[in-house]
Amino acid sequence: MNIFRNFQGLLVLICCGLACSAAQAQTSPTAPPAAAPPPAPVAFDAALLKAANDLFSKANLESAPDKVTLVIDPLIDGVTGAQSSATHLEEKRVVELIKSNYPRFQVARFSSETVAKSPVVLIGTFTAINNAGVAGGARDAYRICLALADLKSKTIISKGVARALPEGIDPTPVAFFADSPIFAKDVSTDAYIKSCQGSKVGDTIDQAYADRILVASLVNDGIEAYDAGRYRDALDVYQSALKTPGGEQLRVLNGIYLANYRLRRTKPAMEAFGKLIDYGLKSDRLAVKFLFKPGSTQFNTDPSVRAPYSVWLEKIAERTAANKGCLEVVGHTSATGLAPINDRLSGLRADYIKDRLEDEDRSLRGRLIAAGKGSREMIVGTGRDDASDALDRRVEFKVVKCST
Repeated sequence: MNIFRNFQGLLVLICCGLACSAAQAQTSPTAPPAAAPPPAPVAFDAALLKAANDLFSKANLESAPDKVTLVIDPLIDGVTGAQSSATHLEEKRVVELIKSNYPRFQVARFSSETVAKSPVVLIGTFTAINNAGVAGGARDAYRICLALADLKSKTIISKGVARALPEGIDPTPVAFFADSPIFAKDVSTDAYIKSCQGSKVGDTIDQAYADRILVASLVNDGIEAYDAGRYRDALDVYQSALKTPGGEQLRVLNGIYLANYRLRRTKPAMEAFGKLIDYGLKSDRLAVKFLFKPGSTQFNTDPSVRAPYSVWLEKIAERTAANKGCLEVVGHTSATGLAPINDRLSGLRADYIKDRLEDEDRSLRGRLIAAGKGSREMIVGTGRDDASDALDRRVEFKVVKCST
């Protein structure tokens, strides 16, 4: 009897084991599906045509009038926020496409008058990326993002995306952005980029973008005047924008400095530069475009790129001392050349700027530290080593806690 009971128990254990194994086999998680391969980049013209046709052909216009007023808030680089030769070409091609294929859209000038009528706004970003999504990988493609924002319904009503090959693309910033000395985190630009890249059809327009679109139209007037060499007009527009709610932003402050500098109004220009420094330091991070001779710690002396670096350094030292702050001075390079050499060169350039600041104001001694990051923190990352990626060869000032 005991043998029989033991045998029954053994059968139960065996059956339980088989059942458990079967159940585990049924409930075991299956391997996740393989990630879809990244879209293949195509030639710029074809990529832009695809994105734009998707944008306009799929736009939700159910409650819209027969003729839809469209304004273009100038397209920008998706990282730096700069307008470039490439983004201007995009706009030109898009307008041509609208006129030939989508006559329901009536393109109007991006101005405070048209914005007040709550039109549909076209926004877009053009961003250098690694097509396979490899962090730190070569930026071998450009991502095109286009979106239509309806200011009446306050929603995103259409989007179009594509990827372009880099051949034939000129990402050189237009004059205003190429000349701007300061790069810092900016709520207005971040809101624009988020409204395109971080949205889907049906989403509410980013509130920070909506709140600042009137200022954006004024900024556009100022940039157009500056790029055309009408510096007095540009200054008037920027000063007006500064007085508008949401007007204290990087493009406005850069514009006031640049216009004054071009008009040879030295004192107002330096006062404006001081406000730029304060603006950047409030965000704890400020990048200044100091251009050096290749492989050197000496400033570039080419008259076409020469800027008043000595005066900039004097103002940075003055504002830092006035704020009783401490800074980490960080040098950066593009990826050209060997990494160890870039690390050393960026460190030497940071040391040079640190020493110059301490010479300007002795109270900064002991409150500044220097570091070199080589090419590990590139912003643009295309490796062109020209005006298009000047920000990769920047010196940054980071607010740090004072040791005493």
